[in-house]
This record gives sequence, structure tokens and C-alpha cells, in this order.
Amino acid sequence: MKCLIVFDSWKGCMRSDEANLAARQGILVADPSAEVVCLQASDGGEGMLEAFMSAMGGTMVRIRVHDPLMRPIEAEYAVAGDTAIIEVARACGLTLLSPDELNPMEATSYGVGEMVVDAYRRGCLQFIIGLGGSGTSDAGRGMLQAILDTVGNFSLAGNDVFNKSCSFILASDVQNPLFGPNGAAHVFSPQKGATPEMVTLLDRQAKEFAEWAKTVCGHDCSHNPGAGAAGGLGYAFMQFLGAECRSGIDLLLDAYQFENLLEGADYVLTGEGSADRQTLMGKLPYGVMRRASSRHVPTLLFSGKLSDEAELLNAGFAKAICINPPSLPLSEAIRKDVAISRLSEKVKEWLLFP
Repeated sequence: MKCLIVFDSWKGCMRSDEANLAARQGILVADPSAEVVCLQASDGGEGMLEAFMSAMGGTMVRIRVHDPLMRPIEAEYAVAGDTAIIEVARACGLTLLSPDELNPMEATSYGVGEMVVDAYRRGCLQFIIGLGGSGTSDAGRGMLQAILDTVGNFSLAGNDVFNKSCSFILASDVQNPLFGPNGAAHVFSPQKGATPEMVTLLDRQAKEFAEWAKTVCGHDCSHNPGAGAAGGLGYAFMQFLGAECRSGIDLLLDAYQFENLLEGADYVLTGEGSADRQTLMGKLPYGVMRRASSRHVPTLLFSGKLSDEAELLNAGFAKAICINPPSLPLSEAIRKDVAISRLSEKVKEWLLFP
């Protein structure tokens, strides 16, 4: 038997690689002769850097940049050949701010621009940008300012050497536009500390910025799917750097050459902390299942909490399995040691008693 294991991280509980290893242990206890392939995964958010390095190789680079409040910090990105892999949360992430520091009126994406410039100066011409987990809502103005401050002759109109020599791919499953009721400010900024008054102001600022940028560039990406990702960083990359937005999990599976790995596979195992109908809205397990289904390999979904099981099965998952009994308290279920043990045990049970 051959199994591919591709788990997302279980937020606050297990990393992708930890969930993978727990499932692998369950398989091998039930069938010691099984061939098991584990793929560390991320859709562009938490764990993106490690996942893409696992797929592409490369080396980690540590540099000094500015955090969302312009304080000096150390941040990492990866280089594989002439490709830089950048997780924006390393420079402007929500986790870099304490609860009382959250203020999207002040938070800046400047550090992301510093990472891009550093990679460019090291010879990188292709960039994969993971847009998850930002603590900003500045429509990428900070990122652009960092490039303007440090790259000679950089032009916002896009007719400079930097723009013409570099290509950017955005790893994100966010479909929101830059502004409006479904835009970055209204949908995402409240979790970054925005009051209702701030939301209104941030949305207006984003719209005005987009109107100005249209006159400078001669085109308008503010309504493109994904423009609202990472507080509008998606928009800035598209509008001024010609970036293409792609599904994070599809990018990663391409890097792993997933279809080749599916050859001869009997099952694919995937999962996340909580699975429900939102899983079908472009989340990592859904992306894995779609690719596996195209090669007629059944996908088993494991989660710590499970709802909407019928919808998940109708969408194409062969099984949807909750690893926890209803009586298990949440405080116990999210303990890492408990989650690892429960996942391993549930995978073993599925193999022995399908």
C-alpha cells in the first residue's frame, strides 16, 4: 500500500510536519510494509517558508528589516536558485504585535519591501510571495516605499529595470478585492485592531490610492481577485510589480510534482484543525483532494472538529473523520501531545477497520 500524507497546520496545536508524522506513525503501526510519502504543506500562510523549502530546496537567509511598527527585527526568507520565497508575515505579521499594539492605521508593510530588495540584490529574479498572516492594511504602500527608498530608478509606472527583470507570483487563496464591502479593510482589518471608524477610513484610503495608481500606471488591479489579500499587499504587487495571484496549495503541489508522486498511490491523507463547508472555499485540504481526484486517488480528510460532513463527501472526499470524541474538552483536544496521539490512533483505526 502507498499513501501520500499532506496535512495543513492545526493552528495553535500541530505544525504540518508534526501532523504528517502522526499520521505516518498510524499507518506504519497498522501496516509496517506500507510506502508512506509525507509532504510538508502550507497554502501561503503559516509554515509557508518551510513548506516551499521542503519542495524546492534552497537556503535560508536572515536579514535585518523593520516590523509593522518600524522597529528593527531579524526576519528570514529562502533562496532556491534565482527564486526567493518570502512569507510576508515574517516582516509584517500579526504575531509580531502584542494585542495592545494592534493598529492598522499605523502598521506598515515596509519590511516586506526590504526583503524583496535584499533578495533582488542577491541575484533573485523570481519571487514567490506568501500573503498570509499580515498585521497591516496599508494597501502595500509601505512595501513600495521601501523599494523606492533603496532601488535606484525604480518607477511606479513599471518601466524600470527592476520591474522588467523580476517576476512575482503570489501564493494566496484570498479572493477579495482591494476596497468595498468585501475589500481588505471591511473583511480583514477588524481582526488587526481596526475600529468601525478605522475600517471606513482605511477603505476610503485604499480606494483613493487605487484611483491615483490608475492614473500613474494606466491600468487598475484593485478589483482583481486577491487584491485585498494581506491588507492590500496583493494589490500593490499586482498593480506595480505585475504579480500573478495563484492558489498557494496548487503552487506548492506543482513544486512537489504531486501528480508524479500520485503514481501507484492507494490513498491521500490530508486534514486541518477544523473541517466544515469553509474547507471547500479553497483551503489546503480541498486543493489536495482536487488534485488527487483528478488521478482517481481517494482522499481521506482528518480533523479535530468536523461539521458539514455530507457536503465534504459530496465535494469529493472519500472519508471525513473527526479524531476526537464529542466528550473531549476543547482545552484537552488542542494540546499537541493529545492531538498527535489521537490523529495517529484514528489513522491506525481507519486502516485496520475501514
